[in-house]
Amino acid sequence: MTSNPYLSVQALSKYIKRKFDADPHLRNVFVKGELSNVKNHPSGHIYFTLKDDKSRIQSAMFRSSAAQLKFTPENGMNVLITGDVSVYETTGNYQLYVQSMQPDGVGALYLAFEQLKESLGKEGLFDARWKSPLPMYPQKIGVVTAQSGAAIQDICSTIERRYPLAEIILFPAVVQGAQAAPSIVQSIEQAEAHGSIDVLIVGRGGGSIEDLWAFNEETVARAIFSCRIPVISAVGHETDTTIADFVSDRRAPTPTAAAEMAVPARDELVERLLDRKRALYNSLSNQIKQERKRLTTLQTSYPLQFPERLYRPFTEKLIGFEGRLLRSSQDITSKRASELQRLSGMLSTFSPNQRIKEEHRNVTLFTERLTRSVQHDVRIQSERFQASIRMLQALNPLNVMERGYSIVYQNGIVANSITAMDIGSNIHIKLQDGSAEAVVQTITTNEGEER
Repeated sequence: MTSNPYLSVQALSKYIKRKFDADPHLRNVFVKGELSNVKNHPSGHIYFTLKDDKSRIQSAMFRSSAAQLKFTPENGMNVLITGDVSVYETTGNYQLYVQSMQPDGVGALYLAFEQLKESLGKEGLFDARWKSPLPMYPQKIGVVTAQSGAAIQDICSTIERRYPLAEIILFPAVVQGAQAAPSIVQSIEQAEAHGSIDVLIVGRGGGSIEDLWAFNEETVARAIFSCRIPVISAVGHETDTTIADFVSDRRAPTPTAAAEMAVPARDELVERLLDRKRALYNSLSNQIKQERKRLTTLQTSYPLQFPERLYRPFTEKLIGFEGRLLRSSQDITSKRASELQRLSGMLSTFSPNQRIKEEHRNVTLFTERLTRSVQHDVRIQSERFQASIRMLQALNPLNVMERGYSIVYQNGIVANSITAMDIGSNIHIKLQDGSAEAVVQTITTNEGEER
């Protein structure tokens, strides 16, 4: 019996995949082409199509390799790729699995620099409105750079020479290599948390673009932008420009230039003070000359030579005013005296004592009238009360009961008819001097009929 000659699709795909994987010519393949349909998966993998004018191949770059890229792959970009060719068993398609990628015709770092510069520029991180002014006379200067190196030595020597009053506080950081960007960000945050730094210098000496790359990282740029302390970037030499230079409040071409920018020069301050001293002296001298001239003019003026003539008209006016005031006061006093006499006569006519006597007589008269009226009303009400008492006594059921009458109750209710009673029911009889309980034996109507 022969075996089944037919293969499953999965078995065929596995066989083809092993053939691809065993072929040494499909390992570490160098390919160049144009990127299209680039998809950045949330997992970190990148899927795209690599094509030229005649053919195309599906490609994938896994997260471990994609994390090493210094730039962002985009549609239409020409790239140089190193990778392996294999088969994706699920679909049976062969794919290019990319290990490394770099731009074709331009350096990867330069491309990454331009991409990040454009992105941050669109966000507005380079706008002048976010730039803070540098303090004129800083007391504490923070420096973020390597602990050992020419940069910190140049900064310290320059500040000590120009402005020895300032205190330098170093926040050491790694400025080159894979750990440089996190270290620089951490040092910037430490400087901001210090709380008393007036200006912050962030930088290092010159080098290649790879050496300076930490200052092109997005995390460093955003840390500088978010820092509340005015930041001076001092990275490399005059021809070197980094993202940190664009986002900082000031850019210095070298660490030495940053130190000169951060503090004023002692000689310049002394010269400035001397200039101000000379200007102040000249201003005061001119002011004194002008005041002396005014004093001489006043001393030789006519009013000061004959001062009595200056105030004589005012003295005459004062005498006239005094006479008018005296006459006015006399007239007012006379009028007030006449008014007082008139009011005194009116007061005697309407004297309070006289009014009190009249009101006292009225009160006595009204009291007598009120007393008579009240006595009359009391007498009438007393008579009405006595009449009501006599009527109540006449209608009092107890008085009726004294004449031999009684009240019969059945179930607590006055029995005023035989229709409300039944033979054998209990009744309560209320008499004048007490009560009695009884049982109904017979019931007879007024017509003599028994029930």
